[in-house]
Amino acid sequence: MNVNPMLNLLALRKEGIPAGIPSYCTANEIVIEAVLDQAKKYGDSVLVEATSNQVNQFGGYTGMKPADYRDYVYAIADRIGFDRSKLILAGDHLGPQPFQGQPEAEAMVNAKEMVRQYAAAGYTKIHLDTSMRVADDDRSKPLSDEVIARRGAELMRVAEDAWQELAAKDPSAVHPVFIIGSEVPIPGGAQEKEEMCVTDPDAFAATVQAYRKVFAEYGLSELWKYVIAVVVQPGVEFGDADVHMYDRSDAKALCARLKDFPELMFEGHSTDYQSPQALRNMVLDGVGILKVGPALTFAAREALFALSHIEDELIDDPAQRSDYIKVVEQVMLENPKNWQKYYHGTDKEIALKRAYSYSDRSRYYMGDERIEAAMKKLFANLTGVDIPMGMLHQYMPLQYIGVRGGRLKLEPRALVKDAVRIVCDDYNYATRPNFVAGSVFI
Repeated sequence: MNVNPMLNLLALRKEGIPAGIPSYCTANEIVIEAVLDQAKKYGDSVLVEATSNQVNQFGGYTGMKPADYRDYVYAIADRIGFDRSKLILAGDHLGPQPFQGQPEAEAMVNAKEMVRQYAAAGYTKIHLDTSMRVADDDRSKPLSDEVIARRGAELMRVAEDAWQELAAKDPSAVHPVFIIGSEVPIPGGAQEKEEMCVTDPDAFAATVQAYRKVFAEYGLSELWKYVIAVVVQPGVEFGDADVHMYDRSDAKALCARLKDFPELMFEGHSTDYQSPQALRNMVLDGVGILKVGPALTFAAREALFALSHIEDELIDDPAQRSDYIKVVEQVMLENPKNWQKYYHGTDKEIALKRAYSYSDRSRYYMGDERIEAAMKKLFANLTGVDIPMGMLHQYMPLQYIGVRGGRLKLEPRALVKDAVRIVCDDYNYATRPNFVAGSVFI
């Protein structure tokens, strides 16, 4: 059996080496391609993650089941020549989250089947998230650590059984590692007026102790070695227009408590839009896994909008333009369920949030066939014209630097991927020793 690279990461941290890894949570094709491209340059393993809302046994909002998403990522890797063995496929928020409207018995049956499919499909990092209430939980109080841990242990048992079946068929199968924890921000960033609090050190310790106790009761103590991290809130979050930057002093007590649990590290969610130095400080302080999602698609969307503005200037016939920005807005207006309850304000304010919010809920629509067609037309239009360097500097100044220096081709798809690459470089700076490239130094 091959060793899970996430265990190697933890081993380095036990030796006092502040190792870390970004977790790229996305189902966007051009983003995944960009992420794999930048990892290919360094021969790195790369962690690509799907959430339970994106991908589950019913298809999620992407229409993909776990095996479908695996094959989708593999196809992108094969197309660009990225070694599949360096792919760490992960599942995030695996538990009752998509089934919260159901009573526990029904929700847990569905959660178990979802976890089974992820494990059976060969995912090697699994976040068991049982922190949310289901329909018959008492709404007047938070779930107890014991209930959260019990449900997590039930899911762990299912995942282990599914992996054992996989290993019997494929001796090279890698045993998954698991992430636990109940301090989980909602996907896509905070909502207005939410209060962000760093996880209480005692609450973190209580979570670990509750899981250990329940694992023993369920006969799972041997599997504790595969639990490598706990999700905590180290003091990072973002909303529509604001980013709460990491402050080491705020997280000092929490990070100090991690020393009592040398077999674990922290996983930080919502690390999007943090500065490179803030990300590096998080890794130094114990946050070995840095989750990022909306910042990746935000960067791609920003680049696509910039190209759309360039198209408006270079393509004289309005009928021949892709109207990419207008198409995105129209699709979002026709199907508001993925943004309506999250964006608030006047009509103008909401329209601006649909386009520019840090939560980037436009990412839910990027797979729409009309948006994909508009992107292809945008690329085709700009492939057939010369983009003046002065105009590129106006709309895409960071990509201008790459093109000017000969690092980057003046091609629309390459320009979009480079916008994503800049985000990845911030995480490379945080997790790769002596990394000296990307937006950190621009």
